[in-house]
Amino acid sequence: MKFKSNTGMTRRQLLQVTAGGVIVTGLGAPRLRAEPYDGPFTWISPRGTLEVLDDYGFWIGKKMGYFDGLDVEMQPGPSDGTATVKFVDVGQADMGFPSPGVFSFGIENGMDLKSVFHMGALDTFSLAFRKGEGPSDLKDIEGKTILLGSAAWQPIVDPMLAAQGVDISTITYIEAGWPTWGTALAAGQGDAALSWEGLRAEWISTGLEFEYWLGVQNSPLPANTFVIRGSDLEDADKTAFLEKYLRGWAMGMEFAHHNPAAAVQAVFEEFPTLASNLGPELGLMSIIQQMNVFRGDMSKREGWGWHDMASWQQFFDLSAEIGQNSKPIQASEVCTNDLIPGANDFDHDQVKADAEAAEVNEDLAAVDVDALRASIFDQSI
Repeated sequence: MKFKSNTGMTRRQLLQVTAGGVIVTGLGAPRLRAEPYDGPFTWISPRGTLEVLDDYGFWIGKKMGYFDGLDVEMQPGPSDGTATVKFVDVGQADMGFPSPGVFSFGIENGMDLKSVFHMGALDTFSLAFRKGEGPSDLKDIEGKTILLGSAAWQPIVDPMLAAQGVDISTITYIEAGWPTWGTALAAGQGDAALSWEGLRAEWISTGLEFEYWLGVQNSPLPANTFVIRGSDLEDADKTAFLEKYLRGWAMGMEFAHHNPAAAVQAVFEEFPTLASNLGPELGLMSIIQQMNVFRGDMSKREGWGWHDMASWQQFFDLSAEIGQNSKPIQASEVCTNDLIPGANDFDHDQVKADAEAAEVNEDLAAVDVDALRASIFDQSI
């Protein structure tokens, strides 16, 4: 089994983004792949880094051998929020993890994209405010300034606000840069900042103490999802590969559900700097926040990665209503649950047994996970 987690992009993989689209720079046109995949299957992050707990399903799946011999790699991608779909579209990556807003941006710009595994069952996104400044009604944010790490994140925030009845034409956005937009909020450079589950814990580790309007509590919209080139689903070999690959993620998520401390340990082993920055308690706080989003209400889902088409259609309709898309997108045409049965076709009892048998170090074992679960919304307004 081959794994690679690259920490930077090659010259060949750099994109110059213009108003007219994507230009591949460096060594010429994007590489073409033979069927099913010529070389490692590449997953690309939307955040410009892999040194986070967000992708714990992969890292515990890797550690436990759940990817079953597949040749795969993880790429951090550039910090430009739209790179995760652009790279997939031009063949520089095989799967991206965009927000719904970035996904709809790709579709609007003619990219051949299809969502095949919906990770964010609940809305992970939130707005951070300096303590004591969070509004009791989100409509009170009208006329205010919101800080973003990337200008490409505006399509994340606009639908979230519009769903709450906010007049988004009154909002001013400032691109404060990655990873400094939270620090900019603390310094008084804006009224609010975009955040998300898991990042809340990471910000605490750097001394950033905010209060939050939490989408996971208040928003009806979906969150980030795994997208591929739609044409890949037309090839039986690629489809079989994708089911096996997604099964590895699903097994990793199932494992973490039963033993979050072991999942944190797997990520910390991969990224020692992250371990030293967060420590065991904040690491577990981060993963518990994200597990709440990724799992959602499993009694209403047909397994890990299942799309709630009504929620997606609500997002796409709202996106068209506010002018983010020029015409309505039909969720059933760009999202599919066809791979979900295969992705969830594993021995759940065995994965649970694996999780319960996993050993963790003393520091992680000493953290009161139940207390962290009970405090998950303590920062909400």
